Amino acid sequence: MKRIPAIKDVMTAFPYSVDAEKPLEDARTMMLEHDVHHLPVTQDGKLFGVITLSDIRLKSDPGHSGIAKGALVKDYTVADPYHVDLKEPLDNVLIHLSNYHIGSVVVMRGDRLAGMFTLRDACRVYGEYLREYCRPPLGGNDVA
Repeated sequence: MKRIPAIKDVMTAFPYSVDAEKPLEDARTMMLEHDVHHLPVTQDGKLFGVITLSDIRLKSDPGHSGIAKGALVKDYTVADPYHVDLKEPLDNVLIHLSNYHIGSVVVMRGDRLAGMFTLRDACRVYGEYLREYCRPPLGGNDVA
């Protein structure tokens, strides 16, 4: 029987991050340039929260108050994000994401940012699992 991997084995290592005091546009630009939808937010070198491209877009849509001129990243950040240690088993993370309707987890090494794991990563990992463990055997012995 295979072991359940730790989050460190499947996370996106060394993720981009943004400082809480930066202009909101900096975060949006960074996400678009690097094709990411979640950014850890730091303040004074410590994890402060997470900002998502979806939240920025939602608040920009008609019918919402819009993004205030001069808005900072911290104004649109979800503070105290779900975060785990590098050694956290993947199944625990996946169940937590599902139970609490969360789109990402920040992975920490002590008090330092080590990685991110998002629903996009979960789909990638599951796809790889299916390819490895569920492909029919080669050799043409399939029943018609």
